[in-house]
Amino acid sequence: MDGGEVLIASPLAMESGVRPGMRTGGVATIAPGTIMLERDVEKEARALDAVALALLQFTPNVAFDADFSMMLDVGASLRLFGGPVALCRLVRHSVQRLGFTAVLGGAPTAHGAWLLAHAPYEHARSPRRRCLQLRTLTSRLDRLPCAIEPAAHPFMAWLDGIGARQLGALRRLPRAGLQRRTGKQLLATLDHAYGDLQEMHRWITVPDVFSAHAETFDRIEHAEALLVGATALILQMVGWLMARHLAVLTFTLLLEHERGRAAIAPTPMEITLAEPAWREPHLLRLLKERLAKLELAAPVIGLTLQANQVQPMQPPTDQLFPEPGGSPADFKRLLELLSSRLGPENVLTPTSSPDHRPEQCNGWGPATRAMKHSADEDELPDRPCWVLPKPIALIMRDERPFYGSPLRIIRGPERLEAGWWDDQTVVRDYYVAQGTDATCFWIFRTRDARWYLHGLFG
Repeated sequence: MDGGEVLIASPLAMESGVRPGMRTGGVATIAPGTIMLERDVEKEARALDAVALALLQFTPNVAFDADFSMMLDVGASLRLFGGPVALCRLVRHSVQRLGFTAVLGGAPTAHGAWLLAHAPYEHARSPRRRCLQLRTLTSRLDRLPCAIEPAAHPFMAWLDGIGARQLGALRRLPRAGLQRRTGKQLLATLDHAYGDLQEMHRWITVPDVFSAHAETFDRIEHAEALLVGATALILQMVGWLMARHLAVLTFTLLLEHERGRAAIAPTPMEITLAEPAWREPHLLRLLKERLAKLELAAPVIGLTLQANQVQPMQPPTDQLFPEPGGSPADFKRLLELLSSRLGPENVLTPTSSPDHRPEQCNGWGPATRAMKHSADEDELPDRPCWVLPKPIALIMRDERPFYGSPLRIIRGPERLEAGWWDDQTVVRDYYVAQGTDATCFWIFRTRDARWYLHGLFG
């Protein structure tokens, strides 16, 4: 309802006799069980913003137009998404997943596409709403009624009187006389639609940071029921990432609970990826796995999705000879999926700590976090893979450390002096030694000239 009148009605209400323009009393008389909702302009604006943000994944050029319409410049995207038919299918599917319906029109001109999308029912078959050639567009626009053009509404009585009921007949009228009676706006609009005049659009501005909010229709008590709202937020984030050529490393889903006097702090659910990603199926699969194992502390009434860590998008490189058993990216996606399903604390990998002491510098940490920092491991000193839990004292023979055979120093020393901050001071000189069978050992000498074996090289 808008101002006490029906603005739009559902199919079920239309079957009961409700029609646009009917007053509140008339609706209550004809169909007493009809639910009447007041129009909320702010919610409509937020919904349009959400749809526009999600559609940025198909083109960076999206603009708002009259009558809840959007213009997408997809000239450079047709080949990427498999042609106009496949692209229209993807756009319609994305809008449906956001909870809305869309009527699509495609043409070489933006206003021509707008007119095809708003064509009456008898012109509403999908193939007639799309065309790629100006000649085809001209023939289809000529058959549309003049009432479909908003700029012609003030002159409809005069146009009906002279028999110009279609756009083709309107264009055949003398241009000078038509301009004298209607002004320049109607002619300029027709020129835009038929491609005789270039159109200018104000494309939407992509925000620098991403944060999207969605209200639930009811109090949600089961985490899996949040997937519908979370999917809409993921689609918006994917559109934002694609428009800014970014990939996400960490994002957070805030589960909002009661507000007001009985307010409960939102429940954050952070998802960390092993490598940057921007594909919607992968992000949604990780989110679905986390929601499946989440127990809600209180009913949820809203969702907020935030992109915490992002970096420039790096497209995958095609290899001439792919690695058997999957690529490193496949392995990282497997770790992300396992971490989402089992919990980050249950999927661990060896990690290094900022401590020079061998007893302290090695540990276990979440696999996804460790893989983000794996690039720094190349800067570590040359140390063995196997470190003994407790160093073994070595005997001396001929003034050389002995372990099965005399050991020959081949590299070192690496001086280590640390631990004074926790009363576990260590002062050692580490060496790489080699036995007579070419086996390499990691040994160290203390200040009192005693030798110990601490590790073995593979």
